[in-house]
Amino acid sequence: MLPGPRALLLDFGGVLADAPRRHPAPPGLVLRLGGLTGGALEPGEIERSLVAGATAYAAWRDEDHPDELTHAEAWGRFVTTGWPGAAREAVRRRATGLSYDWTWSPEWALRPGIPEALHAARAAGLPMAVVSNTLCGAAHRDFLAGAGVGGLFAAQIYSDEAGVRKPNPEMIRRAARRLRVPAEECWFVGDSRQRDIACARRAGVTAAILMRSPRTDREGAAGRPEPDAFVEDGFGLRDLLRAAAPPPGRPPAASR
Repeated sequence: MLPGPRALLLDFGGVLADAPRRHPAPPGLVLRLGGLTGGALEPGEIERSLVAGATAYAAWRDEDHPDELTHAEAWGRFVTTGWPGAAREAVRRRATGLSYDWTWSPEWALRPGIPEALHAARAAGLPMAVVSNTLCGAAHRDFLAGAGVGGLFAAQIYSDEAGVRKPNPEMIRRAARRLRVPAEECWFVGDSRQRDIACARRAGVTAAILMRSPRTDREGAAGRPEPDAFVEDGFGLRDLLRAAAPPPGRPPAASR
């Protein structure tokens, strides 16, 4: 039986929501970049730059970087290298809006059982926060609001806004401070041993919960920190919360 939390922190991708992998160069974004750069590059050149940039950015994300890149740094470093100067500058000036478009997925959906887990946590009196690495947190925030669960979170901490990224424990500590609960009394739920469980261990949370996603399986367990518990989806998280031992001075979740 895990010790119960006084607050619940959750990752976005692979925990709250997921979507099938999409092409890194959606046609709408290619067209927008073409117009923004005044036709300085052919659509095929833009598409290839986006594909190569997504691959390079993914490789960079897999390294243990404590700090996040700005939107302009991400585009300049991974996408527009080698573009004409005027085109690079045009992208730099619009980097935040472009980052939103590159991040947003029309196929995002809440993972099974997530509404039930969130409402169970709310009923138990647990404040909640999102803690997520992302190129553009505004896209995640808008999705959660549109899905009808954004109002359940007292805080949403995104790496592009915070300037730091998991496994830097400051991500979790910042969320805990916003909730006015010590990090040591929080549960953190993520789908990556490399980033999420490592971050939780560094922050010293009460329990690090691993929720299985395609990323979990791709990453593997060898040489990675182990979680305190493993769940398949939101239903598993809901059940884990109900079964947890209550923190001192609080009744069990099932009785609230």
